[in-house]
Amino acid sequence: MSTRISTLLIAVLGMGSFVFAQQTPTFTEYNYNPFIINPSYAGVQKAGEATLSNIGFGNQTIQGSPRSFAFTYNAPMRNEKVGLGAGIINDEIGVTSATQVFGAYAYRIHLNNNSQPYWKVYERSFISFGLNGGVLMYNQDLLSLGLQDDPNFQENVSATLPTLCAGILFGHNNFFVGVSAPNLLGDTLANQDNLNLSQPIYGYTGYHFVLDRYNPDFILKPSFLFKYEEGAPFQVATNLSLSIKSAVEVGAGFRTSSTLNAFLGCYIFKNFRALYSYTQGNADSPIGNTHGIILSYRGGDGFHPR
Repeated sequence: MSTRISTLLIAVLGMGSFVFAQQTPTFTEYNYNPFIINPSYAGVQKAGEATLSNIGFGNQTIQGSPRSFAFTYNAPMRNEKVGLGAGIINDEIGVTSATQVFGAYAYRIHLNNNSQPYWKVYERSFISFGLNGGVLMYNQDLLSLGLQDDPNFQENVSATLPTLCAGILFGHNNFFVGVSAPNLLGDTLANQDNLNLSQPIYGYTGYHFVLDRYNPDFILKPSFLFKYEEGAPFQVATNLSLSIKSAVEVGAGFRTSSTLNAFLGCYIFKNFRALYSYTQGNADSPIGNTHGIILSYRGGDGFHPR
């Protein structure tokens, strides 16, 4: 019975306000693929980067718990001022699913050209502005809930809408801060009255502390993600990770929605990175505990240029 109630609760929570990026990304998603929430990250690195993520699997007890699958690619152009990217993202929660396909453009203004050690987050100070546009395919299978007596559940919802996202990023040595609005259009162009897509705003900041500047084998990385959404509680995700000898990363954190997360990652050769994440909800959460995997490839000198 409790599983049935949780399933219905998830289904109702997924109604109306669900859209791509409305499921707040997990720590491993936004920290190791920030391009997924902010297009201004396109082309920030010196080489192209492809990332595949599968978040939310492994919950066998609660049907309809949140899941997210994404594949993204972004790369700098030759002048190092322009970055391009693209991606496909599929989110599911309850009877709601949303798939977005998008392309992104970013333009950077370099504030200096001073070279930095390899363990710096960015090799120069810059400001980056980004836009992405695409299409969102949104579906709600309301009839599958079997709630015939409620007029709000008498027909399924299906819509295809254009999307527009804008973001800005500032990077200086080991510090970074960015702001993005992933759904500027909302449901403005929807032709259905029962479709209600929210318009959140994300803020993301962090710093990399090199514990020994002469031997940067250990790098401490605190980061924070903020989410504002009208009609919903303000969310803050606080996380801390540790890079060990450019080979292994471990981390943990929590979110104000009462979820805890932990992850373990490793670097394979210089161009590949694999991360495993675990998210645990509190006792009152209908979401349950889930797992995630993120795989990344970066060309050129890879993740650890020296």
